[in-house]
Amino acid sequence: MASGVRLKLPAGTDWAWGLLTALLMVGAVLALWLPAAQLDWQPELAASEPWRAFTAAWVHWSTLHLGTNLLAAAVVGAYGLSAQVPRLMTWAWLAAWPLTHLALVVKPDLAHYGGLSGVLHGGVAIVCLWLLVRARGGRRAVGAAVSLGLVIKLASEQPWGPALQQSPEWDIAVAPIAHSTGALAGLLCGALALALTRTRTP
Repeated sequence: MASGVRLKLPAGTDWAWGLLTALLMVGAVLALWLPAAQLDWQPELAASEPWRAFTAAWVHWSTLHLGTNLLAAAVVGAYGLSAQVPRLMTWAWLAAWPLTHLALVVKPDLAHYGGLSGVLHGGVAIVCLWLLVRARGGRRAVGAAVSLGLVIKLASEQPWGPALQQSPEWDIAVAPIAHSTGALAGLLCGALALALTRTRTP
């Protein structure tokens, strides 16, 4: 009889984080059959078509772009579940989703943006914050290590540079500013969530 590999999670794990991850992933796949021009982030349409602050996450410009972000989403989902983030932190991630894209107004020359990566950086920042503030021992060390890696990554991308940057690893132009706005949105929303709850990790 064939046996599968099971992801073992601690008892009491709140699955809301996983459900939000699934929403991001499923939306990105379904968006393949929808016109990107009606969904992507466009700063001049931010006020008249506010849904773009959400739907921009589902727009992808190539198969490589989509595939990489779906894999990254699975990793971020597993990270949050293994960290046992409470439901309020999931709400923080949901709030950071549109804020990630609204903050792109700091780069008005970024006429179009689409992709999960900005929102995913927000999710990573939220989990790291949770582990640093509420976890102990090895789990806090993991949060610190990932936090350091995130800061180094964001700085190395030079988000203060051109809005769109070419990279030999990608078949599309990359907008690193979205990674920074996502991380900052996640950090701010996560900090607010922590201030509103006294939940303690085991």
